[in-house]
Amino acid sequence: MAAKRLPTLEDVAAQAGVSRATASRVVNTDPRVGRLARESVEAAIAELGYRPNRNARSLVRPEADSIAVVVPEAEDRVFADPFFASTLGAITQALSDSPVQVLLAMGQPGQSQKIERYLRGGYTDGAIVVSHHKDDHIWQVLQATKLPAVYVGRPYAGDVGIPYVDVDNRAGGALAAQHLIDAGRRRIATITGPMDMAAGEDRLAGWGQALSAAGLADDLVEQGDFSAESGTSAMLRLLQREPALDAVFVASDLMAVSAMHALQGAGVRVPEEVAVVGFDDSQAAQLTRPPLTTVLNPVAEMATRAVSMLLRLMNDDDAGPLILPTELIERESS
Repeated sequence: MAAKRLPTLEDVAAQAGVSRATASRVVNTDPRVGRLARESVEAAIAELGYRPNRNARSLVRPEADSIAVVVPEAEDRVFADPFFASTLGAITQALSDSPVQVLLAMGQPGQSQKIERYLRGGYTDGAIVVSHHKDDHIWQVLQATKLPAVYVGRPYAGDVGIPYVDVDNRAGGALAAQHLIDAGRRRIATITGPMDMAAGEDRLAGWGQALSAAGLADDLVEQGDFSAESGTSAMLRLLQREPALDAVFVASDLMAVSAMHALQGAGVRVPEEVAVVGFDDSQAAQLTRPPLTTVLNPVAEMATRAVSMLLRLMNDDDAGPLILPTELIERESS
C-alpha cells in the first residue's frame, strides 16, 4: 500500500480558496494578510494537518533546529513563580550539549492565538508545553499539525494523544492531609490551585480523600491560583470563616509562604495553633520561619524526562505518559 501523501501548501491554498502566495504569507505570519483570508488558511491548515517542509526552511533558516517551550501563562506569573524558572533551567540544561535551540512562547491562559499561529507556522521542530488550563486549545493545534510535543503536567483535557510527564498530585495531596491528621489536627483547611488545571483538581482530590477516610469534614476549601497574592487572600478568608481551624494544606509553596505570613500577621502561631504544609519543596520552603513542611514536586526531573521524551518523538520513536512518585518533606511548620 502506498504511503499517504502529506498535504502541501497548494492543498491548503485550494482548501482555503486563496492563492498559494496568500497561504504562504499566513504560514509565515505576515501581518499584511486580511483577517478573513488568514482565518480561512488557518482552518485549512488545521483540517488538512499541514506542516511546512522544514528541510526546505532550513536552507534559509540555519536556526531551524529548535524546540519551543510553550507556557500559556501571563508574563508576570512566569517570571515570579519558581516552578517555571526551575522547569526552564532544567530544559536548557538537558539540551546544553545539543545543537537544539530553546525558544520560549508565552501567552495569557485561554488567549493563545499567537502561540497557535507560531506552532502552525513550522518554526520549530517540537514543543514542550508547561502548564495547561481548561480553556487552552494548544493540544488541538499539536494534534492537527502532528508536531512532536510533550506536556509537563497532565493536560486538563485528559487523554489527548500527547505524552506528558507529571508528579502524582493526588497522592501528594493525600500525603499532606494524612501528615496533618497523624499530627492530631482535626479542622484541616486547604488552599487549592486553579480549578481549571489538572494539578489543582488532583491535589484537592487527594486532600479530600484522606480527610474523608479519617471521618473529618472537608468543608474548609478556598481557591487560589498558585500566586503569592492568592495565598494571602485565601488564608484570610479561611480565618474569617473558621477561627478554630488548626491546619492548612496549601497547594503550592509560593501560596503557602504567603499564607504563613498572613497567619503570623494575624497573631496566629505556626505550627502551635495552625500547622501549614505546602507543595513543591522549592527553595522558599527552607527560608521561611519556621521552615515549611511540603510535598516534593520533582520539577527538574520532570523537565529532563520531558526533553528525553520529545527527542525520542522527534526521531519517530514512541513515548507514553509518565507519572513520578512524590514524598513528604517534613519541617517545623507542621
